[in-house]
Amino acid sequence: MDMKEILAKCDHTLLKQTARWSEIKKLCDEGIDNGCASVCIPPSYVRNAADYIRDKETKLKICTVIGFPNGYNTTKIKAMETEDAILNGADEIDMVINLGWVKDRRYDDIMDEIIAVKEACHGRTLKVIVETCLLSQEEKIQMCNVVTKSGADYIKTSTGFSTDGATPQDIALFKANVGKNVKIKAAGGISSLEDADLMLKLGASRLGTSRIVALFKKLKSGKPYKTHNARLMAGIGYFYNSFRTSGSNLYFL
Repeated sequence: MDMKEILAKCDHTLLKQTARWSEIKKLCDEGIDNGCASVCIPPSYVRNAADYIRDKETKLKICTVIGFPNGYNTTKIKAMETEDAILNGADEIDMVINLGWVKDRRYDDIMDEIIAVKEACHGRTLKVIVETCLLSQEEKIQMCNVVTKSGADYIKTSTGFSTDGATPQDIALFKANVGKNVKIKAAGGISSLEDADLMLKLGASRLGTSRIVALFKKLKSGKPYKTHNARLMAGIGYFYNSFRTSGSNLYFL
């Protein structure tokens, strides 16, 4: 895939606890210069970032996180956080579900919460983080169904703050189980251009990453770029060994 196509699908991300305004401003500049889809930043910087890019000629969106990273805020608080973020200038919201509710099979409550946050988005894009590394295969499929029925725009793999991030297996699983109106965001652990390309080929529409812009700059400067093939090989092996194709349908083994 063309490098510009990859960058155009990146949510250029900085969510570390010690993030400073100077770093957020640099992130915005990099997002604009490289044609990224959005910058994904802490809620406390949304107004600053929205004001900073307002007069610049850019399609860059401001994305922020809700209930992050653990997801166990109450629904009312998540909705209030979302309202505040939209008021401050957020274009996109990435919310974390209540993972304890998943374990208790409280799927209706999860759906109601997503719907409440979606209403608080007032038409802006909503991505639902399900933290795949903490879920069983059955739970991942259940979350595909819940997110589809909720009317959210995206299902997102990970916060990047748990035990693992996006995997090729999970992207392929999402692609086979979400509704046609739900897009997929792969996030966490995307550490190479090969990772990014593979995630997109498997069905992701967005990439949450803090590394791709830096890798592209290194590539453009002519500096040596060491490829990371472990995830790529795992993805290819999984795709051939764990799936079989019948017509246009994928069957999970």
